[in-house]
Amino acid sequence: MVTINDVAKAAQVSTATVSRVVNNGPKVGAKTRQRVLDVMEQLGYRPNANARALASQRSTTLGVVIPELTDPFFASLANGVEVVARNNGMQLLLSTGLQSAETERQAIQLLIEQRCEALVVHSKKLDDATLLEFASQVPGLILIDRYIPAIKNRCIWLDNMEGGRIAARYLLSLQHTQIACINSLHEIDDPRLRQEGFEQILSESGHPLSDQLTVRNEPTLKGGELAAQQLLARDTPFSCVFAYNDAMAIGAISVFEDNGFKVPGDISVVGFDDVLISRYSRPKLTTLHYPIQEMAESAATLALQFNGSESTESTKCKYIPTLVKRESVSPEQA
Repeated sequence: MVTINDVAKAAQVSTATVSRVVNNGPKVGAKTRQRVLDVMEQLGYRPNANARALASQRSTTLGVVIPELTDPFFASLANGVEVVARNNGMQLLLSTGLQSAETERQAIQLLIEQRCEALVVHSKKLDDATLLEFASQVPGLILIDRYIPAIKNRCIWLDNMEGGRIAARYLLSLQHTQIACINSLHEIDDPRLRQEGFEQILSESGHPLSDQLTVRNEPTLKGGELAAQQLLARDTPFSCVFAYNDAMAIGAISVFEDNGFKVPGDISVVGFDDVLISRYSRPKLTTLHYPIQEMAESAATLALQFNGSESTESTKCKYIPTLVKRESVSPEQA
């Protein structure tokens, strides 16, 4: 492996001069600079990113913590951060929290140890106090899909409760009154807030959500299948379902169809997130659009602003989901 000493020897200069060239420092003549650059190219020398960061006092990495790699939702989040990193000539460092408080803590600590001074963190398991402690250590730490009032200007979040309200208003507008809810069993804010908003509108309309028509399971395709089987087994009539996310909605649709129910003819289904698969399911899924990539890009940009790498400007912090009407919902049959 070619070292800075090799470059200095071949170019007949000191290692300090090579370092100045690498970091665009002053006090290097044009001819000397070009000679060093030519030697670097000939030898295939690649400067160490950490060494450059130490010399320039500027981190060259942008970190992101997500729960897992396989979920398309979190892949979109990571992609949004990567776009900003690439546009700013930085490298992306990614770590996963694996839906565990201790693993989330370790993931954040690892990125800090790697000198990531700009961090986008998706954390649902760590408590507010722990995240506030990390935020005090790293000015460029931004939370996504999490709201903590004490650092509200460093939080990019979705109004999940309003998303539930939007879904309820839409189904009621189509004359649905026998309404079921398939929710995630994870003890985090998102499922609780979505259902609270949904129930609020139903109660105000005089059609409160029945406990018999509320089921919880894993927020996956399989979880949606199991939840739909639970609903059908309870033998309580329902004409539509609001699902926690698109995966659960699509899993539920497969069970309804397998049991002789047409979607949306017999049962209408609304999802949440608007991940790619929702556009290609059959029927195409009506859902609430969660602008996760846009939010991730905003969070990454904000992380750089708080880290002093960019001038601070106003950033949108709260996002509202929008209804995407496709083919899985129809008016209640008279």
